[in-house]
Amino acid sequence: MGALELGLMAAMCWGFHDVCVRFISQKTPISACIFVVLIVGLIFHICLMIPENNFSLITKTAFVYSSIAGIFFVIASFSLYYSFKRGPVRLVAPLIASYPILSITWAIWIGTPVSILQVLAVIAIIFGVSIVAIMSDNSEDKMPPISKTILTSLIAAAAFAVTFASGQAAAELSPHMSVTLITRIISILLCFCIIFVAGLSYWPNRTAIPWLIAMGCADGFALWCVFSAGSLENPQYASVTSSIFGLITILLAWVFLKERMTIMQWTGCIITFLGVGYLAL
Repeated sequence: MGALELGLMAAMCWGFHDVCVRFISQKTPISACIFVVLIVGLIFHICLMIPENNFSLITKTAFVYSSIAGIFFVIASFSLYYSFKRGPVRLVAPLIASYPILSITWAIWIGTPVSILQVLAVIAIIFGVSIVAIMSDNSEDKMPPISKTILTSLIAAAAFAVTFASGQAAAELSPHMSVTLITRIISILLCFCIIFVAGLSYWPNRTAIPWLIAMGCADGFALWCVFSAGSLENPQYASVTSSIFGLITILLAWVFLKERMTIMQWTGCIITFLGVGYLAL
């Protein structure tokens, strides 16, 4: 399985995760949601490692990269949950999905060959997701002022870009399963410290627990997909194609949360998948 396919699988998992965030965060403390999802993600990942006994030591450099990924993953998570809590999905999703710009920039910076057509395909993906999210009639929407929502969404995008770049850099140096395990552990420790210092809630209400377990499994599998691409050719494609989680989130919100989809948004869907299709060639 290549980096592109892994990115698409991650996108589907994160799309499901994020549409769940939208409705669960309305009645459950964000801190509790993130803490439970991280713990479930860790358990899920350990369950993947046990059958094949994939526990391996990693290098010091890989540990540093994994720790950086864990720190920024927590920043991205809090920013993402806060943004989706405020909503709407069609505003938040394309902003967070813009992180491939930074991923491709990083790939170019470290000398990875990237053609003009590949860059245009990436732009098409981002542009298509943006159309789906923004070009709609929102005259009847009731939402908080968008300035904070935009800021936290962009913070999430930047943090995700650093998370994926650091995780993939670590996966190039050491086994990706161990790298992801370290990232998970660092994330949980940092999240626990933030909740403790800020006096936030650790535990959600009972009705949210089944959803949070499903979200944790989806998030765990998605992060594994993106990190495992670090040892493959063109690992940046996993980060790029996983960005269409925004498109999937919006489609799920259209179906289940009754958010509107216009003709221009469907056009954006086509543009997005054409971009992904080119990268698959």
